[in-house]
Amino acid sequence: MTTYFTTIPSPIGRLLLTATDQGLSGVFMENHKGGPDPQPDWTQDRSAFRDAAGQLERYFAGQLRQFDLPLHLHGTPFQLEVWNALLTIPYGSTASYRDIAFAIRRPNSVRAVGAANGQNPVSIVVPCHRVIGADGSLTGYGGGLERKQFLLELEAGIRRL
Repeated sequence: MTTYFTTIPSPIGRLLLTATDQGLSGVFMENHKGGPDPQPDWTQDRSAFRDAAGQLERYFAGQLRQFDLPLHLHGTPFQLEVWNALLTIPYGSTASYRDIAFAIRRPNSVRAVGAANGQNPVSIVVPCHRVIGADGSLTGYGGGLERKQFLLELEAGIRRL
């Protein structure tokens, strides 16, 4: 299976996008915790990301509230369950790890939900930034808490570019 990649500019720094023929498989920020570097066997192809780059640009401009992209997510069945639950968190809203655990009918899996959330390979599009602590606090984010705060403020209409 071929992995395609490109980088695009964004208000939170350059983003590394990865995809397969089945869909978008990664959105990683610079210095993203656990994020990959392009590999020698990957194919650089900006044209493969025309839709994704355009939708991300509109998202950052405050003009897009829901992504419409084919995704190719790789993970355990539990991770996929969590990532699919993240897709149900509406733009401008937040949910706690506990909320996600209950949504997937695993109320005793709050920590596992946190771990799966942290392994989400498609940041922004699969909105792991919308998950916060039960007390409303910002909690860990692979791209850094400053970026998480930026994304939440963008969606709340506090930040405009």
